[in-house]
Amino acid sequence: MAQEFAKYFTLEEFLTSSVAKQKSIQNLPSWEVVLRLQNLAQLLDWLREDWGSGIRITSGFRNAALNKAVGGVATSCHQLGYAADIQPVNGDFEGFKKFVVEWFKDKLFDEVIIEKSKKDEWIHIQQFSPKGFQRKKIFSLSA
Repeated sequence: MAQEFAKYFTLEEFLTSSVAKQKSIQNLPSWEVVLRLQNLAQLLDWLREDWGSGIRITSGFRNAALNKAVGGVATSCHQLGYAADIQPVNGDFEGFKKFVVEWFKDKLFDEVIIEKSKKDEWIHIQQFSPKGFQRKKIFSLSA
């Protein structure tokens, strides 16, 4: 059984990647990044607590090789341990999206991005920018 990293999340959830497994990429963070991930997990714990239902991390930490393999931008905060992509476990993405946007209005964060591809939807939660800013930006992107 995985050691608890935060109340609702484990470190493994932030490190697991099907692309990393497929391409044999060892997605291992530095201790500094682990501490950032734990800080991010704490923020997501509070979100999960208030949401009242499970939250799945679909993409957490990505080292440079994994970030490139998934088509992430070179400056992605996933590489720094400042960002995670999430979805509601209960499948109510519309309700979750509205809840997240409202929930973050009075919180410190850098970006909340509602993202959609042809196949999927997720919410990118970014606690800090690469320069350590918390700009409180909320917006949507479609692929």
